[in-house]
Amino acid sequence: MSRILITGSADGLGRLTAEALHAQGHDVVVHARNADRAAHLRPLTDRGAGIVIGDFADRDAVHHIAAELAEQAPLDAVIHNAGVWTGRNVMPVNIIAPYLLTALLPLPERLVCLSSGSHFGGRPRVDGVDWQGRGAGSYGDSKLYLTTLAAAIARLFPAVLSNSVDPGWVPTRMGGAGAPDSLELGHRTQEWLATSDDPEAHTSGGYWYHQHRQKPHPSVYDTAFQDRLLSALAAETGERLPRC
Repeated sequence: MSRILITGSADGLGRLTAEALHAQGHDVVVHARNADRAAHLRPLTDRGAGIVIGDFADRDAVHHIAAELAEQAPLDAVIHNAGVWTGRNVMPVNIIAPYLLTALLPLPERLVCLSSGSHFGGRPRVDGVDWQGRGAGSYGDSKLYLTTLAAAIARLFPAVLSNSVDPGWVPTRMGGAGAPDSLELGHRTQEWLATSDDPEAHTSGGYWYHQHRQKPHPSVYDTAFQDRLLSALAAETGERLPRC
């Protein structure tokens, strides 16, 4: 049994992931943005799932969540599922919060970042990026950064199995009712990477789609871009990844 944090798990793919892992007997910690969203998780918390509450657009809230988790049993895996599609919180929620939480907590054995096919439209630059959400930001950029973060952690920390997943365009609140991809397949890969003993799930640095490894944007494996991104995130948040 693994202890697993799934961010953004009040609904959509995060909720389905949490429900599946809890049903398999894992010690699941769910996350909601606020108390109203947390109420939707009562069916899981009533059955023993842990919960942390905080808005990922608020850096103080991320620090509070990290402090709360640090007082509990160590996490074996973290699935960075929380994300927003548009608006001023794209950068804060999609890349700053995952980076900051990762920097504040002991590194888990497995790390899974929810990417998107939209990352192929991201721009591999960090100069002039509005990390704080004063402008709208680009969803594609944010997912390119998150995919690159997962690859950088895989390179710098060989003991961590760090991967990113494109869940596909699935019919969730974000994806819309007409999304053509499979909702079931949309959460299976991250569960597999977080828990499976399959040899393929014990690899690191991959970009996955429906349990098949794919080629991401070329900049994802550009170590110079990885280093620039980590330096920019460290400067912006005041926190560095361990030994980075």
